[in-house]
Amino acid sequence: MTTTERPLALVTGASSGIGYELARQFAQHGFDVVVTAEDAELDTAAESLKEYGGQVMPVRADLTRYDEVERLWTATVAAGRPLDAVAINAGVGVGGAFARETSLEAELKLIELNVTSAVHLAKRAVAAMTTRGKGKILFTSSVAALTPGPFEAVYAASKAFLHSFAEALRGELKDSGVTVTSLLPGPTDTEFFERAGMEDTRVGAGKKDDPAEVARQGFDALMKGDDKVVAGSFMNKLQDVAGRVAPDTAKAAVHRRMAEPGKGGTSGKDE
Repeated sequence: MTTTERPLALVTGASSGIGYELARQFAQHGFDVVVTAEDAELDTAAESLKEYGGQVMPVRADLTRYDEVERLWTATVAAGRPLDAVAINAGVGVGGAFARETSLEAELKLIELNVTSAVHLAKRAVAAMTTRGKGKILFTSSVAALTPGPFEAVYAASKAFLHSFAEALRGELKDSGVTVTSLLPGPTDTEFFERAGMEDTRVGAGKKDDPAEVARQGFDALMKGDDKVVAGSFMNKLQDVAGRVAPDTAKAAVHRRMAEPGKGGTSGKDE
């Protein structure tokens, strides 16, 4: 395929982890990709993606800023062809007790990235895709969206927002030619727990899923037009089932044990 014949995908948070692996899935399956992240690792990630033969367009951007999301969208439009798929993946976590340990500044930044930028970018993508009558949108939520999240309260709430938002958009866009998929991974072997200050928790110290496998499952679900996929281990799927029947108090108690600081020496289990 020539560059002009290849479909175009946009992936946020693409410098490492699930985001990078999602970008790799797109590249391996014949897409050109616009990839974005805030850190310098993006350039290395973009170079490695070029081995699949397509065009890779890196855009370093701080998506907590309105003007930077607009700049990313302008760069995507400047590719000169329709956007076929977007993976809205960028996100951060903040762990610790909300009352006395976590930073308000960090939590507001989390909301700006996990929630506000996702809505902003989705607004641009949905308008373009519905006008064309074709497109695929993936939101990276989390199994944390399925339960109250003591000791990562703002993060879990942000992922619950994304999952609900994805499901609502899917309902609105029925029969439009645009599909929306929610990706719900469990604990994954990325830099997330280090960055969130959660290495001394059971979940931070416990077994984690391979980001490449999580991304593969997310990509497959997106291409099939599924509404959601609980990716990773069998335990994640059990959590999805339990989330439908267990009372919130019980789910919150389990999450508290997994995410409470200072418990990392105990054998960890998946969320």
